[in-house]
Amino acid sequence: MTLYLRKQGYDVNPKRVRRLMQQMGLEAIYPKPSTTVVNQEHRIYPYLLRGVKIIQPNQVWSTDITYVPMPNGFMYLTAVIDWYSRYVLAWQLSNTLDTAFCIEALEQALRRGRPEIFNTDQGAQFTSDAFTSILTAAGIRISMDGKGRALDNIFVERLCGYPLGAVKYEDIYLKEYATVPVLYTGLHKYFHFYNYARPHQSLADRTPAAVYQAAFR
Repeated sequence: MTLYLRKQGYDVNPKRVRRLMQQMGLEAIYPKPSTTVVNQEHRIYPYLLRGVKIIQPNQVWSTDITYVPMPNGFMYLTAVIDWYSRYVLAWQLSNTLDTAFCIEALEQALRRGRPEIFNTDQGAQFTSDAFTSILTAAGIRISMDGKGRALDNIFVERLCGYPLGAVKYEDIYLKEYATVPVLYTGLHKYFHFYNYARPHQSLADRTPAAVYQAAFR
């Protein structure tokens, strides 16, 4: 694409072309790492949120996994978000799609509070006994998206979803992190910005932290 544009008389470099294509959602068609692998032997819970009005923090939390492109492969990011406030309660990175880093994020989030309902997709990490047993032991109702229905988990999709979830569109694609330590530091800064400095129109231009924490004052 860079060569084509240069032949048309545009003075562009590959980095600018890549950034603009990402902003417009344009990309080549190629196989991508799948982050949702269903284990047919695991129990699938029903979706509990259709028609439910979300009226307060800690009513519904949800989580998801997304991949982070790196120069020599991929890392995987999981985050736990409060639906009402959009507050990111916890996040973790891993170089494999195991269950352990999802459990770490869940346990980190539960140190902040406890939701009434926890929603996930049908990925094997979230349907595993190791993950669901933590929720049931805490008295949390488990909800799972319908198969192929990303909009069932819309708020975490807006944060982490492919290709234009906020964390990718506003940080990862722009920074092009070269190493895992730099990625970790960058995401730490981004999620602090997202929670404490980035206003949301849907929150009357308040930040997620302001909305989440106001309920507990």
